[in-house]
Amino acid sequence: MPYHIEMLPREKVFRDPIHNYIHVQHKVILDLINTKEFQRLRRVKQLGTASFTFHGAEHSRFGHCIGVYEITRQICDNFQRNYSTKTPGDGLWDDNERIVALCAALLHDVGHGPYSHTFEHIFDTDHEMWTRKIITSPETEINHVLKQVSDDFPEKVASVISHTYPNPQVVQMISSQIDADRMDYLLRDAYFTGTKYGMFDLTRILRVMRPYKDGIAFDYDGMHAVEDYVLSRFQMYQQVYFHPVSRGMEVVLTKLLQRAKDLYEHNHMNGFEMPSLLIPFFENKVNIDDYLLLDDGILNTYFTLWQSYPDEILKDLSYRFLARNPFKSAKYDKKTKHLLPEIADIVESVGFQKKYYTDTNTSYDLPYDVYNPNSNKSRTQIEIMQNDGSLIELSTISRLVKALTGKISGDERFYFPKSMLLEHSDDIFSNEYDEFQKHIYNDTII
Repeated sequence: MPYHIEMLPREKVFRDPIHNYIHVQHKVILDLINTKEFQRLRRVKQLGTASFTFHGAEHSRFGHCIGVYEITRQICDNFQRNYSTKTPGDGLWDDNERIVALCAALLHDVGHGPYSHTFEHIFDTDHEMWTRKIITSPETEINHVLKQVSDDFPEKVASVISHTYPNPQVVQMISSQIDADRMDYLLRDAYFTGTKYGMFDLTRILRVMRPYKDGIAFDYDGMHAVEDYVLSRFQMYQQVYFHPVSRGMEVVLTKLLQRAKDLYEHNHMNGFEMPSLLIPFFENKVNIDDYLLLDDGILNTYFTLWQSYPDEILKDLSYRFLARNPFKSAKYDKKTKHLLPEIADIVESVGFQKKYYTDTNTSYDLPYDVYNPNSNKSRTQIEIMQNDGSLIELSTISRLVKALTGKISGDERFYFPKSMLLEHSDDIFSNEYDEFQKHIYNDTII
């Protein structure tokens, strides 16, 4: 349905290192950006612990979200100009869908917690669920702004996030194997980490995108730009997102939060500075206000206080995190996995509780996935539109992409304190250290 959307009297722009100018023309978009829930994203890092490895990676989810909005805006402009619908049901672009697409793009990550995926793992939260709650709850400023469009507009925007919105073109703009979200974070993360792996030709990809009845396709003559994007994504996962040092800091953070949670559950935090903003998460009684109070800075403040806490494990893990002292790691596989309990016992024998000082971390990704009707998590495949209008799936005509299709990339690592690898000839536990080091060769468990 067409909405009456108020335009700004003069376009607002945000200067951006990736997109140069981010153009805001609708009052509802500017109002959303100015909500307290959206401004909180300035205080949540886009890449979590990766900034301990790539010191430039201090960028926030705020910058990423307005970047995703800008790419979506450019897609809508292209579709309106070149593929505007002529008759109902012709599979072309209805520009009445623009505002729901733009709002969903802007808000798609508003539910991320501090240190994102590590926090989700410890407290069993789901950022997409929280995103939908923040959008649909009458308690939020975001909901109030969206309701000015129409009473049911918040639910429509939330349905794009949950992939239930009836127009697949809008859903695929925000979430598919080649979408505004992925395109922005690859370019943005490559820029701020100082790597070149994530660079691809965004301008060309946007030029060859086109709507059709069941979603979004790409012109045949733009196939090589799409190939380049798929390869860039593969390289970024291997070189940046799966970096073993970043994951080592994730493990420290995970164990730190786990120790704090365990101490609280056993009433061992009484008499010290109580982590009042974390208590709802420790007790699994979290409301929207509780959730939105947390950001990276809040957690870092608790970690700073915990460096003076009487519990030696909490104190040590807090210091390790703030002082960038990551756990070291070694790769393992199916053949050596059975050795891990024995190796963890050695770590414990020299004085480190294995529950808090050892862990496994698995990072795997499918660089490209083709549609599998039997899979619960099959992704939307990339369709190439030929000159006659027929569609062909990308990997069937690209040897490069076919080589990556369905090939899971990544590794499994066992994490432990770095001191386990140092020389301890005069130490009372020198035999234990020697025994541990016999299990590690060339960064691999043997």
